[in-house]
Amino acid sequence: MTKRIRMTARAVAVLATAGLAIGLGGCASGSADGVTTLNFFQFKGEALEDFNQMIADFEAENPDIRVVQNQVADADTLIRTLLVKDRIPDIVTLNANGNFGGLAKAGVFHDFSDEPVLETINPAVQEILADLGTYGDEVNGLGYVNNANGVIYNATIFEEQGLEVPETWDEFIAVCDALQAAGITPFYGTLADSWTGMPSWNALGAYPAQDDFFDKLRAQGTDVGPDSEVSFEKNFAEMMDQQYTLFSSYMQEGYRGETYDEGNAAFANGDVAMLLQGIWATNPIKQVNPDIEMGIFPYPGTDDPEDRLLVSGVDVVFTMGKNSPNEDAAMRFIDYAFQTDVIEGFAASQNMVPSVEGAEISDDPALQAVKPFFDEGKITGFIDHQFPPAVPLIPIDQEFLFNGDAEAALKSLDNEWRKVAARTIPVTTGDDQ
Repeated sequence: MTKRIRMTARAVAVLATAGLAIGLGGCASGSADGVTTLNFFQFKGEALEDFNQMIADFEAENPDIRVVQNQVADADTLIRTLLVKDRIPDIVTLNANGNFGGLAKAGVFHDFSDEPVLETINPAVQEILADLGTYGDEVNGLGYVNNANGVIYNATIFEEQGLEVPETWDEFIAVCDALQAAGITPFYGTLADSWTGMPSWNALGAYPAQDDFFDKLRAQGTDVGPDSEVSFEKNFAEMMDQQYTLFSSYMQEGYRGETYDEGNAAFANGDVAMLLQGIWATNPIKQVNPDIEMGIFPYPGTDDPEDRLLVSGVDVVFTMGKNSPNEDAAMRFIDYAFQTDVIEGFAASQNMVPSVEGAEISDDPALQAVKPFFDEGKITGFIDHQFPPAVPLIPIDQEFLFNGDAEAALKSLDNEWRKVAARTIPVTTGDDQ
């Protein structure tokens, strides 16, 4: 997901790189003295200790299996390198982004369709993965924990001002107007970090992206524009106006020059009522003010409360290579990771939502606020994951938030999409079988 969760693990990356010579030098290890050694490739530096504990507990129950964790910072690049060298690790965790979808389409991952663990996972979570890409009708990854992209709000300010959580766009604007009338700045903008425009773009853009927008867009090839069946110019004008309204009318002065960290601190100190971020920002906020009372609500980009969608990314997806020589042992570890008590502990530590149906979400109010949307399956993925890397989405949106020229921004998106389509050579995948 672009830079939604900011990596601060340079030291971990150095250690991981040093460990690669040992851990990835023999990627799929066999048995020695009756013990099978599994190489566990994982990308999430802040989860290093959680996975260490999971591995220790698993090995205590499974003395015939040893799991070696290799945590890497630039996982997307390294996993491709390993695949090219035919050295895919036994167990892999990745962030479920466009890179994961591209690899899944290439047919390099195991098909989990017949694995019993699949039946325990929230189908809406698996649908997010399927939308990124699969090899034919296969299930090429198992969603583990999810984040939530919504509007963070100061519950104390809302209570003091007698404000209810908005459920429609008009109610959202009314809340902003009421806050301004009370002398309270609604939002803290942080466009000095260009990626911070993406959470609101993803959330508001999720509505026009329903009904297979991106599948239709890809099917059109280079025929993308205002007269095609779907296009950014044709389908995204209203949401761009909505995003610009939030930034141009309800931000603090100087929002173009403020950073993500400054925004978290300002919100934590009660300087503004809301923040256009997601669940990943709550831990940094609490580090500044542990006593703050806050919640999250989905961007209400529609006129009907029943149509609200919570944008959520599968922060961690488990998978493994196709035809792994250690498949049985690897599945034992994956099955263990998805046990209810194990996934609950991991999700609580990482401030995420567990994918297993019936697993308890931590009592954090922000997570509890989004729980109904997971329970009801009213979640959808980050649409920036659908963009080819060559499309400069972030700078286009940032420039738009500076100048307000939605028409130019949407034309640029259509034009960049056409350029990628023009030079893309179709590749036969499982979808063609």
